[in-house]
Amino acid sequence: MTMQEIIETVRGFDGALVVTPEAGSDFPALSWGDAYFYHAPDGRMPERTQPYGTIITKDYPDDTASALNAPGRFRVNIHVGREQVASLVPVDTAPAEVDVFQRHPLYGAAGWVCVIDPAERTSESVLDLLRQAHESARQRSQRRAR
Repeated sequence: MTMQEIIETVRGFDGALVVTPEAGSDFPALSWGDAYFYHAPDGRMPERTQPYGTIITKDYPDDTASALNAPGRFRVNIHVGREQVASLVPVDTAPAEVDVFQRHPLYGAAGWVCVIDPAERTSESVLDLLRQAHESARQRSQRRAR
């Protein structure tokens, strides 16, 4: 599964906003080439809401365990909630292993999982979890609006 396939699928979710910072944009250079998924039916990036999913294409200064600086690698990060993390993540995975669910290297304890280069084993589940995360973000947004 390619990064673009994931982005196009998420763009199809009702009320989804996919932010993809590009070179020369107002976003920090480190974010260029990555993707951030929000529930934002008005099409504007929420100011006080974290994305429910991201795709990262490179190592960040405090996040290098996934070895994303290798050409063509990317990591999908999804907020699934603390309870679901344990059921998704196998006990023994190497931090740079591809096509397996792992705890997010920095935010696993906060309910985030990740998959490096989703493929045959994980691609369907990745899309299902992104749909669920989108729905959860939609519900949170509705509660805040009341």
